[in-house]
Amino acid sequence: MSATVAAPRRPSALRMMLRDTGAAVSLVFVVLIVLAAIFAPFLAPKDPYETDLMAIMQPPSAEYWFGTDGQGRDLFARTLYGLQVTLFMGLASLIVGGVIGAVVGFLAAYYRRLDGLLMRLMDILLSFPAILFGLALAAIFGPGLTSVIFALSIATIPLMARIVRGAAVVVMGLDYIEAARAIGMKDARLILRHLAPNCLSPIFVFATLRLGQVILLGSALSFLGLGAQPPVAELGAMASQGRNFLFIAPHISVIPSVAIFLVVLAFNVLGDALRDALDPRLRI
Repeated sequence: MSATVAAPRRPSALRMMLRDTGAAVSLVFVVLIVLAAIFAPFLAPKDPYETDLMAIMQPPSAEYWFGTDGQGRDLFARTLYGLQVTLFMGLASLIVGGVIGAVVGFLAAYYRRLDGLLMRLMDILLSFPAILFGLALAAIFGPGLTSVIFALSIATIPLMARIVRGAAVVVMGLDYIEAARAIGMKDARLILRHLAPNCLSPIFVFATLRLGQVILLGSALSFLGLGAQPPVAELGAMASQGRNFLFIAPHISVIPSVAIFLVVLAFNVLGDALRDALDPRLRI
């Protein structure tokens, strides 16, 4: 009787990510900032829009953990609410642009006659930077959070379309796709049940990395005055409002800038770790 040797069990993607100290720290940090943004109304010690002219530009202290801004507003409360607005801006842009881009990518991969036309349209969109979209939309509709989300969504569409198309073309060449076509499975059902689920790994990796980029671009547009308008607390706008006080109260700009840096860094590290964890060649 021959003994059978069990194949080694591959670790899950989450377990592989937790093995990496940087990825584990980033994952915990992302969870914390998301929770902080969701529960900002309960965590903020003061009203982020309440002004106190007797406490203008106070440095960090026991009463004001992050200090106050040029109008005496509590910076800790404004940072929490700023995280809420900034994350909403990034997620909304990623979801809108990502969904449209994914649909374009799947259509280009599945219907080869549309491939050339759709990809050339994506090339045209790629030639316009997100900041240019933001300037154009601000000129047409006026500056605001909606214009920034729209601009970032448009900038995300061609990037997601290229990622999805590349992954879908590989899957389209597999035998079970040809078998499904041979038995007469409808196109919509084949795409939704067989093609799309097998392209989720690169989509998740790209979405995680893209979220950090979108947050950085959105904050830059808000810094330029094209995004959230006063008195809305948004990290890029908060950094812009404190630039006139850099020499006398640097914390007004430094704190929201550091928050943007940490958030973007966490999503980038998490995206890199997710890419490694979902790569079957590394899961040994």
